[in-house]
Amino acid sequence: MSKQITVKTYNTDILIIGGGTAGCYAALTIREKSDASVIIAEKANIKRSGCLAAGVNAINAYIVKGRTPRDYVDYATKDAAGIVRDDLLITMSEGLNRVTKKLEDLGLVILKDENGEYVARGNRNIKINGENIKPILADVVEALKNVTVLNRVAVTEYLVKDNQIYGALGIDIEENILYVIHAKKVICATGGAAGLYRPNNPGFSRHKMWYPPFNTGAGYAMGILSGAEMTTFEMRFIALRCKDTIAPTGTIAQGVGAKQVNSLGEVYDDKYGNTTSERVYGTVRENLEGRGPCYLRTEGGTPEQDRELLRAYLNMAPSQTLKWVESGKNPSEQNVEIEGTEPYIVGGHTASGYWVDTNRQTTIKGLYAAGDVAGGCPQKYVTGALVEGEIAANAAVEAMKEERQEESYQNDFDEVFVRNKKAEIELILNREDTIFTTEQLEEAMQKVMDTYAGGISSHYQYNEKQLDLADEKIEQIIELSKQLRADDMHELLFVYELRERLVVCQSVIAHLRARKETRWHSFAENLDYPESREEWLQYVNSKREGNTLNIIYRDLVKRGETYEHSN
Repeated sequence: MSKQITVKTYNTDILIIGGGTAGCYAALTIREKSDASVIIAEKANIKRSGCLAAGVNAINAYIVKGRTPRDYVDYATKDAAGIVRDDLLITMSEGLNRVTKKLEDLGLVILKDENGEYVARGNRNIKINGENIKPILADVVEALKNVTVLNRVAVTEYLVKDNQIYGALGIDIEENILYVIHAKKVICATGGAAGLYRPNNPGFSRHKMWYPPFNTGAGYAMGILSGAEMTTFEMRFIALRCKDTIAPTGTIAQGVGAKQVNSLGEVYDDKYGNTTSERVYGTVRENLEGRGPCYLRTEGGTPEQDRELLRAYLNMAPSQTLKWVESGKNPSEQNVEIEGTEPYIVGGHTASGYWVDTNRQTTIKGLYAAGDVAGGCPQKYVTGALVEGEIAANAAVEAMKEERQEESYQNDFDEVFVRNKKAEIELILNREDTIFTTEQLEEAMQKVMDTYAGGISSHYQYNEKQLDLADEKIEQIIELSKQLRADDMHELLFVYELRERLVVCQSVIAHLRARKETRWHSFAENLDYPESREEWLQYVNSKREGNTLNIIYRDLVKRGETYEHSN
């Protein structure tokens, strides 16, 4: 008996795609500033979805006493070797403390000293008890009037005509339902892209990674295929993590001041530089030159520091605490081995993502981007994502007030578009035979990217010939993916996630090829052009037209300047 799809239609003022950090805060802001109706489409459940699902133990972007928003902009600019949007960074930085106070008012516990001041961790961080940070946001959103949360619904395509967005299509991942959601404005908050490259751990443990494996680049892919301009995909992010557990290293480095050391006990932090990419690069070089393994030096710490680290990781990355317990040694008795992860595309740490204006509107009219999916503004972390959700929400509300509102959301092109989508889904669900499984093609994709596009096995290095081979092989996998089948809607989700990743892979390869320099060691280690060059102090952007991805070079938006879309 053939499987049939039911079509359900929703109408709303504002559709938010992704109920994570930025998405939840956008919904809260919209309802505080207007009576607009909101739908949040979340492919998991907003109670524990996105990067905050397991909680965090620090707010990593905060303007501590004695510092200013401009200080934070300068830090992020230096860390990205100048490839940032100053206008986006300053508007984000100016809101960091405001949204932090809002989170505290909502119930987040922020640690304070005997004088009632927030406990700082370094120059930009404050300590929190943040295991429940996502449930706090979710509970607030679920209590809002005129906000509908569609959990277990994965949005797969935008409804775009003449560069204007009218909503999106999504699939229910439990029932045979295709959702057609018409909206006057859309905010994309789907996070970045994990799973493009072969990860540190194989097989069953392959999803033990730095970034949520469920963040597949869906927002990027939908934007790319709809003709949105994207920026800086060549600035990949590689996290320096505790080996095997892939637990954060910042808690050790900043929390107890641990230095990076090689197997000889030599400190190498200052040898290569101290930006995020340089810390990874230093670890790679020390290993290649025979001085590995590399560690964070925790030996000789105090019992109080031991307790602090065990407690902190139990709250955020329990596997690291369990590793210490199982070994029978506290952190003060053994250094922590470190390694780099596979590369990710994530606009919350680097500048990759949608090319947006200061209101976080993309080059598609009516489509906004916030959080990890928005480009140009690195080092956002949690609070920066909240600020961008707020900015996008305010802009969408204001734009609706200024425009003449139509009661009807239906458009002539919808009928054909939806009919074709329904047929595509039913074909995948009813296809009997396929040569490869989705998982096999995903592994093939990751092997290609790892081998030819600067993954772990090649020490994050690549050249143009390798990138050409990567492009060719990814195109072959895309063709094979058209013949995949799915037994149910959950398996269908995996098919679409693979396709999303493949689209993002093509853009990553094109951007790596287009920047003919090495501006960030490890993040983009181009063996054909191993030095950084002044003439490449510019943005590498891209826009897809049909099947062609065109590269666009743009001048930097510098301090005091503001970029706005001209189309």
